[in-house]
Amino acid sequence: MDNRIAVIDYGIGNLHSLKKALEFVGGEVLVTADPQDLRSAARIVLPGIGAFGEGMDNLRKSGMEEVLREEIIEQRKPFLGICLGLQLLADRSFEFGEHQGLGFIPGRVRKFDFKNSGAGELRVPHVGWNSLEKKFEHPLLSGVPNGANFYFVHSFHFVPEDNKFVLAIANYGYDFPAIIGYDNIFATQFHPEKSQKDGLRILENFISWNPKYAEN
Repeated sequence: MDNRIAVIDYGIGNLHSLKKALEFVGGEVLVTADPQDLRSAARIVLPGIGAFGEGMDNLRKSGMEEVLREEIIEQRKPFLGICLGLQLLADRSFEFGEHQGLGFIPGRVRKFDFKNSGAGELRVPHVGWNSLEKKFEHPLLSGVPNGANFYFVHSFHFVPEDNKFVLAIANYGYDFPAIIGYDNIFATQFHPEKSQKDGLRILENFISWNPKYAEN
């Protein structure tokens, strides 16, 4: 075991800014498309921008899904999901049909629907800065004030089976989960690497996080 952070490259999104942000806060980063690299890494990051179905297909075809299950669920390595990387943790998504997800956190993924929200019709995708409301304290949120702003780009969001998995919410027409987590799993719908000092603080907390001491 070494101290590297494995950032998974599965053909979804530009990883350059994430790699640079992790390195800026002291991380030793390996961007990899090789599932075997996850076994030797100390921490794993699953980023992503794009379609749920394509993302899951790429994880399966590359062999990443099987190794992720071993390293995250069985070995309990610290895991950070970002944007699509959060959504893929769900049981299923209804983006362009129905797709099975990793199933690490019980729930589903749905498109923003403002029909009964009273907010009128808002633009989708949701792009821009939104403040967070913390629901639970967490080691990765240490030093991040309640109400801090983060940068979002998404059309779909996670719907949990149990709100105990929701660490923070944001509001766009209605409240939706901005951070979900349990045990060694932490995932953000926003992009911490594009969210200035508070985003960098989350990444800095991640590189020293020991899940044995997390209180979710």
